[in-house]
Amino acid sequence: MSITANEVAEWMFQELQSAGILHQKEAVEYITRNFGEAFIYVNENGNRAIGKDVKKVFKKLHGGRAAWERDGFFWGWH
Repeated sequence: MSITANEVAEWMFQELQSAGILHQKEAVEYITRNFGEAFIYVNENGNRAIGKDVKKVFKKLHGGRAAWERDGFFWGWH
């Protein structure tokens, strides 16, 4: 059975709910180890980032209640 972007996004949402914050670097490392490279890409700055398909589902799950903090590279509740 293959893992879907939905499952990865659900993990991200659960982490955000339990910790109140989700750092991109830690999420990328966890996703790579546990779900695979298919959900990670290298962005225009040369950094490893979470795939757009995963972030799209994640955004639906949090429904605008979480915000991306671009200076700290994390999501948190607002």
